[in-house]
Amino acid sequence: MDLNNFFQSKAFKITLGVIGGIIIFLLIFSIGMFVGFKKANFSYRWGENYHQNFGGPREGLFRDFRGEDFIAAYGAAGQIIKIDGSTLVVKGRDNVEKIVLLADSTVIKRFQETIKATDLKVDDFVVVIGEPNDSGQVGAKFIRVLPPSPPKTPLNFFPPRPLNAK
Repeated sequence: MDLNNFFQSKAFKITLGVIGGIIIFLLIFSIGMFVGFKKANFSYRWGENYHQNFGGPREGLFRDFRGEDFIAAYGAAGQIIKIDGSTLVVKGRDNVEKIVLLADSTVIKRFQETIKATDLKVDDFVVVIGEPNDSGQVGAKFIRVLPPSPPKTPLNFFPPRPLNAK
């Protein structure tokens, strides 16, 4: 049989079409597996790190559904305890520390004034609104610097009187 006739035959063209179709099918299948693996891997890592990232309920997930034990995932409120470049560590309610990432687009306000990230200081009280990332950090979109709270006065702020005083 002549090689030229073989390549021009109908059987060769059908075989070549079937092999090409299988290759395209396998390529699409492998792309689908890759995307599915990435989604499943993200879901797995998110679930495994839920309590570390978002605090979660102290007593376990199904103990109480009122939500008062959950940490707000989309922000933070509390005192700045550390500033490291464009990263803040904010200590909030129940001494839970959150890492806040600043970006060039982060809006920072003190009263009506827009300030720069360099104006923030350790011990400032802030409210942060942003987006959580895979590492449990908050990417800040807006930060409000609060005025310092007045010092707490003890309940017995009057000096005690001697017992024999009139």
